[in-house]
Amino acid sequence: MASPSKDFCTLCKEDNVTSDAVTWCTECEVFLCVECEKHHKRSRASKDHKSISAENYQELPSFIKGMSNLCKVHDRKFELYCSFHACPCCVHCTTDKHQSCQTMKPLSDILKQVKSSAAVPLLEKDLKDLRENFDEIVEYLRIRISTNAKQKTEAIQNIQSVRKSIDDYLNQREQQLLKDLEIEHSKLKFEMETLLHEVDKRAKQIRNLQNEFSNMTKYATEFQTYVGLKEIEKITSQEGIYIEDLKRGSDLHERNLHVKTSPDLAFILRDVKLFGEISVDTRPCNVEANAGRKDQAQILVHAPIIDQIKPSFSNTLKVRGHALRSTDCCILPDGNIVALHIYYSKSYLALFKNDGTFIRNALSFDNVPSHLCFVKDDKVAVSFFTDDEIALVDFHKNKVIRKFKFSYGCSAVASDGQNLFISMPTEKIVCTMNLRDNSKQNLEGIYVHSISLDKENIYGTNFRNNTVNCYTLSGKMLWTFEHQDIHEPVGIALDKNGFIYVACMQSNRIVVVSPDGKSCRTILNYDNGIKRPRSIAIDMKSGIMLVVADEEMLLFKL
Repeated sequence: MASPSKDFCTLCKEDNVTSDAVTWCTECEVFLCVECEKHHKRSRASKDHKSISAENYQELPSFIKGMSNLCKVHDRKFELYCSFHACPCCVHCTTDKHQSCQTMKPLSDILKQVKSSAAVPLLEKDLKDLRENFDEIVEYLRIRISTNAKQKTEAIQNIQSVRKSIDDYLNQREQQLLKDLEIEHSKLKFEMETLLHEVDKRAKQIRNLQNEFSNMTKYATEFQTYVGLKEIEKITSQEGIYIEDLKRGSDLHERNLHVKTSPDLAFILRDVKLFGEISVDTRPCNVEANAGRKDQAQILVHAPIIDQIKPSFSNTLKVRGHALRSTDCCILPDGNIVALHIYYSKSYLALFKNDGTFIRNALSFDNVPSHLCFVKDDKVAVSFFTDDEIALVDFHKNKVIRKFKFSYGCSAVASDGQNLFISMPTEKIVCTMNLRDNSKQNLEGIYVHSISLDKENIYGTNFRNNTVNCYTLSGKMLWTFEHQDIHEPVGIALDKNGFIYVACMQSNRIVVVSPDGKSCRTILNYDNGIKRPRSIAIDMKSGIMLVVADEEMLLFKL
């Protein structure tokens, strides 16, 4: 067995001397030999620095060893933490990209007692539960493969016992049946072994991650542990989702091999055309998952594939018997609908029940509104492009409670309840505004017309380039997608499974794009009444989809 590679003293290497390292300074981020460690401890500037042995350092996870306490942009030590962007900052960062951030805190406050925080045992339990879940599934799959093999043997014996009582006339039919059995069993075995390989691989990764987690909690710095916890929590969440999808889906269902011989074998020479047939019945698996934490992504419903999304028409929204002409809409948490209703050159904020029944007009606008979104409680935000303005409306009290003036035309608007995200395509920016203190920040280089949000990303449509784009909440582009079916995309919405629905005005289509931005499918077109659609909204709880089309608003059930 090869011996592990040695680490050499960082300071000695600068003098072209190779001295074996004995410790790693977690604050200076250097290896130290015995002599250098003595000087390091005597130095007034570094005598209080924490260090670990070089051997323990090598036991840290690779993503921990690749971290640094220094800002990559300014090469200064991280001292602050921006709650808005959820990232550490150095002093220079505050005058660079975080000038308008009002939530800066000392990093030392954030990192206090990270290892003793509740997140550590919770995450440790998540890892343990994941490992137990994977181990149980692996054992279950192995048993199922063995059971299917026994079923195959029993089926063969049954077939051959019947064969003994008949003459050679059935040989050809018998061989065909055995071939069918072999094909079905091969399919089952291949599918099970493929799934077993994948689950076993993930289980091994979790076991390795457990070891790395233990080493991290022992030897990593507070900052490294903080970042490591987030990274490991992300992995455990993904693996939890994978397990939930396995158990909610059909991959773990029992598939049992059976052979059914013909009841007419007594009349074989006259009537029998088949020796029998192979069937596989599917039953839900009996593997019970360890309960995960309710505040994490492990509790998820089984997500459909894109080909399974088939909306059905439900109703058309009308006002006093007349079709509704609208520019935009949104669905409230209670399922009711708010729409920008245009009637005789006048614009109204109209309320509807979730079945499309008109309730009332909340209030009217003198100017022409562009878009709207739900904010929180009884409030919606309405944008006015030509007036460079956003209005915060209380539709319960039927009045505008606040107005926000901007320097550029406000196109679409979205909200997470605390901030507004306003697209300003003429300037290629998305402006974020904190509703508590009205502080603003421009995300440069985002050229979108309509936007939608989830907890991590901004999704937008660019109708000039015929693209759908995805950005982080800090403005970094993650992907862009274009397809021949997407022509003049002007409306966008997300469902509970992360699929992106796009209203394409020129092509008269509603197109759904996969969460990774790599594929799409048209789910509604002109034949379904989709005529120049301009907006779309989805209720994640009920699966109701609302499409604002030319001169009407259509309700569909996903």
